[in-house]
Amino acid sequence: MLELAIAMDSTRQDLRITTIVVAATFVIVFLVVRAVEHNSVILNGYSAVLYCAVMSIGLQWLGWIPASIGKTERFYDLTGGLTYLIVVGFSLWAGSQSEPPSLRELLVSVLTVIWSLRLSSFLYRRIHRTGKDGRFDELKTSPIRFLVPWTLQGLWIFLTMIAVIVINSQAGSAVAFGIWDGIGLSIWILGFGIETVADHQKTVFNTEPNNQGKWIDSGLWSYARHPNYLGEILLWTGIAFFGVACFTGLERVAWISPIFIYLLLTKVSGIPILDKRALEKWGDSPEYQEYRENTPALIPRLSKKS
Repeated sequence: MLELAIAMDSTRQDLRITTIVVAATFVIVFLVVRAVEHNSVILNGYSAVLYCAVMSIGLQWLGWIPASIGKTERFYDLTGGLTYLIVVGFSLWAGSQSEPPSLRELLVSVLTVIWSLRLSSFLYRRIHRTGKDGRFDELKTSPIRFLVPWTLQGLWIFLTMIAVIVINSQAGSAVAFGIWDGIGLSIWILGFGIETVADHQKTVFNTEPNNQGKWIDSGLWSYARHPNYLGEILLWTGIAFFGVACFTGLERVAWISPIFIYLLLTKVSGIPILDKRALEKWGDSPEYQEYRENTPALIPRLSKKS
């Protein structure tokens, strides 16, 4: 009876937390959609931006169903990557109902597709190599609790892509390609390069048998503890720059994209979680304490401390 009571209490708590997360997600998405949709193409009485929001979350919920049944996170990242591709394609098609896609629309779409294919395939291979993702160990044991990361992934997709969605789905003639777009492309290339190199260096490091149980402190990782996150923030900042010339009024709310990514990765689910795990593993190691003290979390020093 005691075990049953504990289980019931746990289920109620899971339901309460999940309800809060889902409700907060819907409120955030609704407010962002209402802010940026005034110049969007209208399809069957609704803005293309709203359709993209529904797809971003709805596809994650579809993925959650078999994942919760199988209690697996193996296809979490792959589902996210596929959603990016679907939303990019839909927003580009929606905008074409007003006029043919502009160079800006085609370019931001291609950049998003390149990033999505690389990152989702990288994460998919990593989880199948390691067998699991430790972040989901406790979440996947309860279908209700497991809905939280799938819902948050939908929110992540929509907010990171909001600049692309607005650019692609705008009605009317596109503003000419200009200097701000060139700046955005340059920042994206820099960020994508940093993220790709950092991920490759860590993969190579982890495949070496002598490095099992060690932290990486070579390559880009000798200048910052999380260079891959720096690359992620930079590339989405670059995408946001494409909106400088074409966003008007509340469409500028779409610049929330890189801000959201920065706050999430540095304050919520990225660096705080990984740093906590690292301290649990190597907190007693003087070498790790020295690495942590001398190596910035995100913004690299131009020179290393001796």
